[in-house]
Amino acid sequence: MKYVDEYRDATTAKEYAAAIAKITTRPWTIMEICGGQTHSIVKFGIDQLLPDEITLIHGPGCPVCVTPVELIDRAIAIAARPEVIFCSFGDMLRVPGTDKDLLAVKAAGGDIRIVYSPVDCLKIARENPSKQVVFFAVGFETTAPATAMAVYRAARENIDNFSLLVSHVLVPPAMEAILSAPDRKVQGFLAAGHVCTVMGNREYEAIAPKYQIPIVVTGFEPVDILQGIYMCVKQLEENRHQVENQYKRSVRDTGNPTAQNLLRQVFEVVPRQWRGIGEIPQSGLGLRSDYAQFDAQTRFDLQEIRSAESPECISGLILQGVKKPHHCPAFGTRCTPEHPLGAPMVSSEGACAAYYRYRQQTAVAAIS
Repeated sequence: MKYVDEYRDATTAKEYAAAIAKITTRPWTIMEICGGQTHSIVKFGIDQLLPDEITLIHGPGCPVCVTPVELIDRAIAIAARPEVIFCSFGDMLRVPGTDKDLLAVKAAGGDIRIVYSPVDCLKIARENPSKQVVFFAVGFETTAPATAMAVYRAARENIDNFSLLVSHVLVPPAMEAILSAPDRKVQGFLAAGHVCTVMGNREYEAIAPKYQIPIVVTGFEPVDILQGIYMCVKQLEENRHQVENQYKRSVRDTGNPTAQNLLRQVFEVVPRQWRGIGEIPQSGLGLRSDYAQFDAQTRFDLQEIRSAESPECISGLILQGVKKPHHCPAFGTRCTPEHPLGAPMVSSEGACAAYYRYRQQTAVAAIS
């Protein structure tokens, strides 16, 4: 398949790994900020192809994983109401709240439906005028335009039994939070190609010189990632701090202006809580006042629900790249995909899920 097979070619991958080893003269630590990249790295053993001097660490690149437990508990409270049809992407159903998850609510009789687009919820709302249809709006800038379109259309079609539980988050503020930490380890970033397909590269142009760090917009296949690492290491070795685009077949510098305009029309930038990390200023999207009637938190008056993270789960440290999944004492024992302590173990983009699926024996050996 064009643009896939050539980026999974083993010979090309080995050539890039050799090229990285050739230009590397000192230790470097690089963070990928996308859960899809994390899964590719672990699945294909990309980190094991690299010289010992290159360390890859996994950042908060999974929007499901960074959704705070308090918001999961609020979702569960809404979904349990008899007048509600609760819609979500499939990943969210197994994410643990304080006492249970959305799948448990569904098993108890809650009307919870998996959708592939938030726009699907409008059809459900039109077909069920006596029900309140709520969409759990989770994701980075990649999925936010589809959510904005659903709200935009609901407003124009006067669909008043539709609302959102919003947990959209933004990548650049999270990167700055990591770079501002006193124990910062990151020396270079692989930025998420799908986010930049929407937003372009320009949001990173202030970050790179400010923190003296190279940022390489990177795709998701093995050769993509190795090319991105090569470009990042080359900058580090040459003491350069620029934004470069490895994923040119998909990403333009300006991104998608139509999607950006829609986002600005429906949403405004707000502070957002990140699971295990805390509040990051200006790191989320919230509905503008013109669309406030579609805010499920207001509609269902959920402000009294307050929740704390599990003290046993170290997902915050994993999402910040401070630790890896196999550093967690609960990994693969008290925390598994069937009985997770935190979202990174159940999300399809979670680092813990990747290690459990592809590196479980290695990880268990490292713990013991």
